[in-house]
Amino acid sequence: MSDAVVFDARSDGIAIITLNRPQRRNCLALDVREGLFDAWARFERDPALRVAILTGAGPKAFCAGGDLEEMVATGMTVPPREMYPLPYDTIELSKPTIAAVNGAAFAGGWMIAQACDLCVASTTATFAVTEVKVGRSSPWAAPLIHMIPQRIMMELLLTGKPIDARRAYEIGLVNRLAEPEVLLDTALELAAEILAGAPLSVRAARETVMLATEMGRSAALQAARHASVRCYTSEDAQEGPRAFAEKRIPRWTGS
Repeated sequence: MSDAVVFDARSDGIAIITLNRPQRRNCLALDVREGLFDAWARFERDPALRVAILTGAGPKAFCAGGDLEEMVATGMTVPPREMYPLPYDTIELSKPTIAAVNGAAFAGGWMIAQACDLCVASTTATFAVTEVKVGRSSPWAAPLIHMIPQRIMMELLLTGKPIDARRAYEIGLVNRLAEPEVLLDTALELAAEILAGAPLSVRAARETVMLATEMGRSAALQAARHASVRCYTSEDAQEGPRAFAEKRIPRWTGS
């Protein structure tokens, strides 16, 4: 992995992935894209890692979006679908992810923050879908309709105007706000809350949310029941009630 993306595999099961091109506002240039593909793959295949936090280096930008200079140089028209490393889209992941947005998340920066399961934002962060400002398009924003109201989404995409972190929190795009100096600590606290749950239960919970997002009520119920069988039949499903009865912390095995 190049130094464009820094990967920190912590002993507590949390991976911190940092976009490390602050001088270029952590834009999605080729080296950053390649580093992100490698980082997500490393996270997914390491069984000791259960939650990933994605953030950006420097105080100004989480990610300013695509590399416009590259687009000019290549005469890019429609970006290849596999061009950008998006969790749960072009990247196959089965574990939870958290975006820790430390500054501007514009265009492709919003895209990768949106792709993560959860989002913690610095009070100084800003968000914008700026494609209309540069003659591009934002088909990746389609799933946003499951996160925020239609008319708010419409305004964001039609105007390209940024919103601040407080507004992003109010409309449901952001889970938690934090002062800049404690942003990562806040993301780590959220990750630790996830880690406290049984691994198979967390996986089933995540699948339930995504099934409910993409299916009608009856189909989602049926699919979620099926997705939960492995959890219900696991050793952890016996350990949890046993630990509660014995007034102790559960010892999860993920099996």
